[in-house]
Amino acid sequence: IAIIMLAACSKSAVAFGRNAAAISSSQRAVAPLVIRGMADIAVEHGRGEWKTYGDLSSYKPGKFQVKCFNKISPVGLAQFPEDLYDVRLDGQDGQNAHAILLRSHKLQENEVAHTVRAIARCGAGTNNIPVSRMTELGIPVFNTPGANANAVKELVICGMLLGSRRIVDGINHMKKLGEQGLARERVEKDKAIFGGQELEGKRLAVIGLGHIGSLTARDAYNLGMKLSGYDPGLSIQSALKLPRDLTLADSIASAVSDADYVSINIPYIKGENGTHGIIGEEVISHFKPNTVLLNFARGELVDSQALKTFLDNGNGRYVSDFPDDLLWDHKNAIILPHLGASTEEAEDAAASMAADTIREFLETGAIRNSVNFPETELEHPEGAVRFTVVNKNLPGMLAHITEVFAQANLNIIQQINHSRGDIAYNVIDVDTSDKEDVLSFKNLQEQITMLDGVINSRIIYGTPGTGFARNLEGKYFDSLHAQWEV
Repeated sequence: IAIIMLAACSKSAVAFGRNAAAISSSQRAVAPLVIRGMADIAVEHGRGEWKTYGDLSSYKPGKFQVKCFNKISPVGLAQFPEDLYDVRLDGQDGQNAHAILLRSHKLQENEVAHTVRAIARCGAGTNNIPVSRMTELGIPVFNTPGANANAVKELVICGMLLGSRRIVDGINHMKKLGEQGLARERVEKDKAIFGGQELEGKRLAVIGLGHIGSLTARDAYNLGMKLSGYDPGLSIQSALKLPRDLTLADSIASAVSDADYVSINIPYIKGENGTHGIIGEEVISHFKPNTVLLNFARGELVDSQALKTFLDNGNGRYVSDFPDDLLWDHKNAIILPHLGASTEEAEDAAASMAADTIREFLETGAIRNSVNFPETELEHPEGAVRFTVVNKNLPGMLAHITEVFAQANLNIIQQINHSRGDIAYNVIDVDTSDKEDVLSFKNLQEQITMLDGVINSRIIYGTPGTGFARNLEGKYFDSLHAQWEV
């Protein structure tokens, strides 16, 4: 279970927008708890095993520590104000981290310290993070959907052109002629070898109409293309971005049956009813002989053997930025490095979104863009102390949690409980305005954390990095506790 205490503050102090560039650091800084008297902070190592990570001499108390794997955009890291955050770059010791920020690094469980409360990937896919295990540990994993959408969309458009005109073959041909000193002589004569077709008037089937798919459909429409699409989980937000003339199909096979180009824009999901090899023999059998398949989503979505048979027997094309051991040197395949999100703009946008998401969670307890936790946001009432609780999604857990507050004679102003799969997340705002004695949350946090079914707890009270506790298989682990005079 996670417990979070948040001080009363103005809406502007905790307002976090969805566009990092539009929000100043001063607006987004967390406010200290406004109380009568002084806060007596003491260190409590808890019971059971206390594990120390890394070099504690480099630890900076009073700040959230963020550990970076991979090189993260400086534009994104700039979203962390220096007075609240201690950012450790890739290669630097960050073993007492409160949050992890990464791109393509394949995260191992032994790299996730007991102190970690959140993980964010600068990108959409999270296959390099053990999400299921992080869920068991009560750690939300965040991604940045849409941050790289424009970059990938532009590469899809580029892929359509590469697949239409044999441009790569032409470039390689001219290099060979140049080495032979024949380029000027043959530049006109050999152009017929690389004839192709125009995009205007052709049909594009877009499989997956999320951020990338909807942008691809829009720009293809502006190029004069006809459109088909398939997405059983089409959101209202994405639907509003689609051209009105797009024809929605009821299956992938139906969407591709009359398409000259097919763009895959769906996530890779393992297991039964997943998307592994979803573009297989059955779907490919509906391709036209010269269909161009564009895969800038995941290589595993395509059945390579079935696609090779198609490419061997026709004039179709395959353009992708994922390696393929079977197709990498096929005459009708163009395999690029993984360039989809490799633009400065996309890296800046993804890092900024990830940083904002981490800040929002650490400082306010809000959850947005998580792949394993429920979306949760609750306006913070003035004068309230905020708790958040993460627990296993079991019957009666909320009643057990609220009973602890009742026994402490604390009045709950408002609360919200959301669940997702095996995990539940609670935000609880408590009124302490009528308290005249010294109120200690130390015992309260331990009682809640050690409830059967609770995973970890946090208390946010204005001192970054403190107030975190976990139930480690029946052993109590906590960071700093606070005793507040109110």
